[in-house]
Amino acid sequence: MTDKDNARAGRPAGANGKRPLIAALLLAVAALAVAGLFVFLVRKGGDAADLLLPGVAVLVVMFLLGLLAGRQFGGLSDTGLLPQQMADGTGDAMVVADDRGRVLHANTAFVQLVSKAGQSRVTGMDVLYAGYPDFAEPIYQLAQASAAGRSLSRDVRVPANSSVPGASAEGARWLRLSVSPLAAASGRRSLWRLSDITADRQGQETAFARLQYIITYLDHAPAGFFSILPDGRVDYINATLAEWLGLDLAAPQTDKMPLARLVGDEAARHMMSVQGGANVSHVDRFTAQLPKGSGRVAADIIFRSDFDSDGKPLPSRAMVMLKQEPERMAAAANWFDLLAVASPIGVAVLTKTGELRRANSTFLGLSAELKLHGAVLNAVRETDRPAYSAALEAALARPGTPASCEVTLDNQPPRAVQMSLCQVGDTLAAFALDRTEARALEVQLAQSQKMQAVGQLASGIAHDFNNVLTPIIGFADLLLTKMRPTDAAFADIMNIKQNANRAANLVRQLLAFSRKQTMQPRVTLLSEAMSDLGNLLGRVLGEKIGFDINHERDLGYVLVDFNQFEQVVINLAVNARDAMPHGGRLSVKTYNVSKAQSQNGKHKLPEAEYVVCEVADTGTGIPKEILEKIWEPFFSTKEVGKGTGLGLSMVYGIVKQTGGFIYCDSEVGKGTTFTIYLPRHYPQPAAVPPPAAEKVEAPRADFTGRGRILVVEDEDSVRAFAVRALTSRGYTVVEADSGERGLEVIDEDKEGFEVILSDVVMPEMDGPTMLAEIRKRGITSKFIFMSGYAEDAFERNLENPDDFAFIQKPFTLKQLVEKVKEVMG
Repeated sequence: MTDKDNARAGRPAGANGKRPLIAALLLAVAALAVAGLFVFLVRKGGDAADLLLPGVAVLVVMFLLGLLAGRQFGGLSDTGLLPQQMADGTGDAMVVADDRGRVLHANTAFVQLVSKAGQSRVTGMDVLYAGYPDFAEPIYQLAQASAAGRSLSRDVRVPANSSVPGASAEGARWLRLSVSPLAAASGRRSLWRLSDITADRQGQETAFARLQYIITYLDHAPAGFFSILPDGRVDYINATLAEWLGLDLAAPQTDKMPLARLVGDEAARHMMSVQGGANVSHVDRFTAQLPKGSGRVAADIIFRSDFDSDGKPLPSRAMVMLKQEPERMAAAANWFDLLAVASPIGVAVLTKTGELRRANSTFLGLSAELKLHGAVLNAVRETDRPAYSAALEAALARPGTPASCEVTLDNQPPRAVQMSLCQVGDTLAAFALDRTEARALEVQLAQSQKMQAVGQLASGIAHDFNNVLTPIIGFADLLLTKMRPTDAAFADIMNIKQNANRAANLVRQLLAFSRKQTMQPRVTLLSEAMSDLGNLLGRVLGEKIGFDINHERDLGYVLVDFNQFEQVVINLAVNARDAMPHGGRLSVKTYNVSKAQSQNGKHKLPEAEYVVCEVADTGTGIPKEILEKIWEPFFSTKEVGKGTGLGLSMVYGIVKQTGGFIYCDSEVGKGTTFTIYLPRHYPQPAAVPPPAAEKVEAPRADFTGRGRILVVEDEDSVRAFAVRALTSRGYTVVEADSGERGLEVIDEDKEGFEVILSDVVMPEMDGPTMLAEIRKRGITSKFIFMSGYAEDAFERNLENPDDFAFIQKPFTLKQLVEKVKEVMG
């Protein structure tokens, strides 16, 4: 190497160090000359102040000389001793070039590489390898990156005994050429670097060969393997599993295979439902039927699910072992296992301590805790653990004898499970029957039976009460007809009648709850029938509560007793008012529901068309824990004396007796909505009521009359009132205390009766039976039934259901004579 080349390489200018020695001698001579000048001036007697300026000049001259010497001969400010040692210590050949490719600096390794290549001067890396075909493209790419100021590296394999710089006779070498931009005060600089990466590449090749061996082993393993990504896609399947299931080995990559296509929907749901916490690993084993073409293959699956520090799922791995040969599936040699897979009952194998060893998906689906921890006891609710532990001990104490217990497993929602344990050999067989829905049905059945019993009791009480209230109200009316308002006893009798009417309203509520009230359904259009209801509701609600009522266009007809339905709306409005003590808003709206909408709505309904009446308020709402109790009789959240608890029971009974459905949706603090579904009715044109005409005040009616009336009633007080009331209006009245006596009177009488007034429920012969016997005799007298409830009369298959009129107990004097006058015409 020449001195010029060494200087370009940033090294001392020759092996003998001539230039640094000359620079040092010149600097010493200059220093001695300046020092001698300074001494000469002092001896001449110069003042110290006069010598200050020459002294400073001496120092400046020495600094400039030192700087010039360093720049010209040493280059210490650019390279320095420490950077040069660092560059040599890496072991890689490095060279710094400017934007024109000229070498500015080179370390010892690069200088030695150039010398071994037989070159007489230091050249750039691009020039050094320019003549070798394998380096042509990498050198070109690196030069382009250098010109663009980018970093880039390329690996090149050099054969053994090659003439390429850096080649070795011991074997092939891998060289990595790289270029990186350097910051410089002027111009662009690039650092070229040559590294020997033979050892690293050999390690990679060894690892790759090992990986290939492992993959080959997995592909030919006697078990199936597959991996799952966190999003539920299959990432890898081995050749064994692909052959078992008749799949393409590349299907996971080419088709983005979902897990369900590989293992079936049920197994996929089970595997993807596993939950875990931070840094948790979960191993599970279960039996499944994997899809194979149009059939299925029974297999055991063992899979592991891992979760990172944030609890997020990582890729999962699974191993599959066939339970029998696919060709013998039809024979079902291991039919016990197949039965466990397909069974709707949970089946599991436990250790004697209660740890899960194997389980079907039905068993594992009962609780997330079973998948996470594998111990049945952990999934059992705290209060039921003693019962489960006792069953476990009993099963271990009597091998072969099942021990059962009913427990609740923690889940969302909790599951009620009938658990049976039986020791078989060294293991326990566990069977779990999900009874959640059955238990709910049992509760509903018990509630229904209780309500039915209460309803029967209420209807019986209501019938007897009506027989008591009818004469009280009736005789009070008779007394009031003989008194003036100024009489002292008039107010007392009015109080008796008003309280009897209140009791009558309570009885009507009981009958509505028991669904044994008398209904007189008519074809009704709610938008017209409810036109007068707004004024009434406005008075009920008061000034603090806003009210609006809206009807959908083309509203359908319904078949209801509107007087009863009106009571439904009024009761709901009263409850809404009490739920809005500080004011609010009540909205009533009606609309149609089609068959399709009845199946897609939020309420469960039989498929049909409905007309809906919705009553919504903005009140305090109903807490969830008591929402299911609001329909029960005598249940009330109001203060004592503020309500009987029969309002909603009556509403429920009327809606159900009409053939409709009612639902309550409520949220505490936001309000309550009652939704009533009434079956839509399509009447014949003749049955459609005409538009309501303006009401004209009717003239005062005359309820006196002439004619013969037979009163048949087993209750003496009711019969006495009816006889007195009709006699006072001019009728001739004959009485009978039973159905048989009534028939005897009719047979003995020669004049006949224009009207027969009869009770419905009587001992020995009831009213409907007596009516049938009368018609058999050819007697055509008008007939009026009276009863607290007339269910029996309407349930009987009478030849002509329109052959009678009806008056409901308790009735007033005016109602009785008005009905008789109406029937007699």
